[in-house]
Amino acid sequence: MDPVTLCILIPFVSALACLACWQTPALQRGMSVAGMVALLGNALWLLSEVWHRGILVVKVGNWEAPFGISLVADMLSSIMVLVTAITGLAVVVYSLAEIDAGRERYGYYGFLQFMLMGVCGAFLTGDIFNMFVWFEVMLISSFVLMALGGELRQMEGAVKYVVLNLISSSLFLAACGILYGKIGTLNLADLALRVGDMLDPALLTVTAALFLVAFGLKAGLFPLFFWLPASYHTPPVAVSAIFAGLLTKVGVYAMIRIFTLVFTKDVEFIHTLLLALAGLTMLTGVLGAVVQFDFRRLLSFHIISQIGYMILGLALFTPLAIAGTVFYIFHHIIVKSNLFLISGVAHRYSGTFDLKKLGGLLKASPFLAILFFIPAMSLGGIPPLSGFFAKFAIVKAGLAGDTIFEGAAAWLVGIALAVGLLTLFSMTKIWAEAFWKQPDPAALPNPESVPLREKILLLGPIVALALVTISIGLMPEFFFAFAMRAAEELLNPNLYIEAVLGVTRR
Repeated sequence: MDPVTLCILIPFVSALACLACWQTPALQRGMSVAGMVALLGNALWLLSEVWHRGILVVKVGNWEAPFGISLVADMLSSIMVLVTAITGLAVVVYSLAEIDAGRERYGYYGFLQFMLMGVCGAFLTGDIFNMFVWFEVMLISSFVLMALGGELRQMEGAVKYVVLNLISSSLFLAACGILYGKIGTLNLADLALRVGDMLDPALLTVTAALFLVAFGLKAGLFPLFFWLPASYHTPPVAVSAIFAGLLTKVGVYAMIRIFTLVFTKDVEFIHTLLLALAGLTMLTGVLGAVVQFDFRRLLSFHIISQIGYMILGLALFTPLAIAGTVFYIFHHIIVKSNLFLISGVAHRYSGTFDLKKLGGLLKASPFLAILFFIPAMSLGGIPPLSGFFAKFAIVKAGLAGDTIFEGAAAWLVGIALAVGLLTLFSMTKIWAEAFWKQPDPAALPNPESVPLREKILLLGPIVALALVTISIGLMPEFFFAFAMRAAEELLNPNLYIEAVLGVTRR
């Protein structure tokens, strides 16, 4: 079987197996870990195949596009599936020590696998309606994961999360309806061929704006981000970590896909709007983070600010900028998931997420302090870690002078640099409050209270993700080559169209 289809089948089979063994948590754990190991191996195979053979297309049921369902794996979607597998495996292993028996009995591992299936499906689909379907699979599963346990704070966060995402889905479906009503197809490659000729300019702009709002809500783009810091800190840490790392990036991926493949006629208007939204997203996110004293809420606001960097690269719309965005997404998923996992260990040692009460972790657990320092400095953009090269690529693209924005791009680069400094400030605030200062007597850190087996399961994924961050920083050229290949494919839509339909756009 081909690696494209397996990316969806592996988590699907794992989910069914976990739900079938719902009365045997030990079997659920084992099958969930095995499923993620298999997905990681398959994702590496997929990336290798795309690198050597080019864009891969699977026509489900042998129905030719655009009439049948197509799965398409280009370099961008292959990279996204790989980072999904890396993060998913880390979170599943972490969950073995964090998720309680009650949540396990009610299907935690099964729903986690279903969510990852939805994420992989969204990355690989070649049809915009099926992207909507995969979004809904992801949304339903993630809502269950957020609400599982039924705690009051969880339910409050889950309601905000699902209501705003349902609004996003409604706008997404409305935009799909306009495209199908006017053009008669929802295959992405076919839309890329026909949308500019069959929609008048005004309707084309309105439809693009609908997609921007729908995907912007899912990504946490300004001013649509308010649901994110109100909900991501409420579920168990393992759930927060996978949400923080992956789910908003699905929205970013969708924006990259749609605005580099389908809506490419009115570049100046759409990308000027994206440029302004990127700056506002960076600023509001980091300013929200600076004033927070809850470990996970602070990190949640940083998700928003970092989304701004990714959208900035998309808005600039040059090969270096798009490559910088792809590189940034990969870096950020790893780093942000890791920081959330570290916040969970700090909570296990001290019993609180409140930075005002936390303290003394440097003395109590120097190893945890080192593990925090690596992703925190990477998020702040300190060399030679991955975050430095991700930000450097986008800043360099903004200053290159080959964008359509000229002076505006330079202003946004200035905002990006200022946001980087504020990001570093808020990371040092966490360091000073949680690791350096003396703790509240009621929250004295006690690493010895955590059994050795659980400690290994908690710290093992954090170590692995930290090593990935260091590896990206020490070998940026190797990783950036994949990002540049992705950018070249995205900025030459004919490669995608020819792979799916066998024709090219004039």
